[in-house]
Amino acid sequence: MHETQTNQPITVLGAGAWGTAVAIALAARHEVLLWGRNPEQMAATEAARDNVTYLPGHPLPPALQVSADFEAAIAHVAQAAPGTTPLLIAACPVAGLRPLLEQLKGRNIPNIVWLCKGFEYGTGLLPHQVVREVLGDTVAGAALSGPSFAQEVARGLPCGLTVASNDAELRERVVSLVHGGSVRVYACDDMVGVEVGGAVKNILAIATGAADGLGLGLNARAALITRGLAEITRLGVTLGAQPSTFMGLTGMGDLILTCTGDLSRNRRVGLALAQGKQLDAIVNELGHVAEGVPCAKAVRELAAKLGVDMPITNAVAGVLFDGESVQETVDRLLARDPRNELA
Repeated sequence: MHETQTNQPITVLGAGAWGTAVAIALAARHEVLLWGRNPEQMAATEAARDNVTYLPGHPLPPALQVSADFEAAIAHVAQAAPGTTPLLIAACPVAGLRPLLEQLKGRNIPNIVWLCKGFEYGTGLLPHQVVREVLGDTVAGAALSGPSFAQEVARGLPCGLTVASNDAELRERVVSLVHGGSVRVYACDDMVGVEVGGAVKNILAIATGAADGLGLGLNARAALITRGLAEITRLGVTLGAQPSTFMGLTGMGDLILTCTGDLSRNRRVGLALAQGKQLDAIVNELGHVAEGVPCAKAVRELAAKLGVDMPITNAVAGVLFDGESVQETVDRLLARDPRNELA
């Protein structure tokens, strides 16, 4: 039987909605420090014991430490007592991962686990490739991903996550620290598959939101999700992923949640596009990062470079960045020639 550890030092770097939710969930069993780069925001969070900026209405547990002091946040895990199993979690968006890693270079960090989902725009790199490029192979790394809305995790509702790493010891450490209570954690070694699924599903959620916004019906939604999974799998396998990964939590599971759940920011982007709103206005209204937006641009470029057919992704990028209308884009997709479903 798996043994779950308790009272271990964990630092979460990034006080957005997801980082805060993870910190809340882990603070029930561990010594957690939540770090944010904005001193004013962190002071307000500490004073209210509630992240009023990014996750309002979810009180912080009394034991959860809150800080804007980066050195203290790193020391919490880098100088952990002998016999403990510290964990460092990066909870920033993909665009913020490289700058955060640059701050960590040369430090005595025990490991790093990242929560971000997407491809780095400009390089087309997945998060694990960015980590390797900045930190090298000296620091063990893992991706923690899966279908998980921050609000539900913060409320203690059940969820299932997957930790992916080439380091078996780190996979076991993450499972032993994070698995427990309402959070189940599964392990695998397919980092590419887990990260591709987590990235591209956000693009498909924009497409599904747009279809729902146009009133195209549940049949259209089911078709988009299914054909979207085919796109995710084609790209992932081309990049070296295992096909079976996309039938799991970080593939099908995360895709279904993000495409159908009303808490999905990317789905809300699609709904707003269908109403004729401009992208800048949509992003400003959200007040949070919708990873599917920059990811659509990065994946369109990567798919073209690799020769991978991704018509839904291309359609989303066309609406977001090329001024194409949602309705005309839908008409073009419906007019495509038929093909073998499994090709």
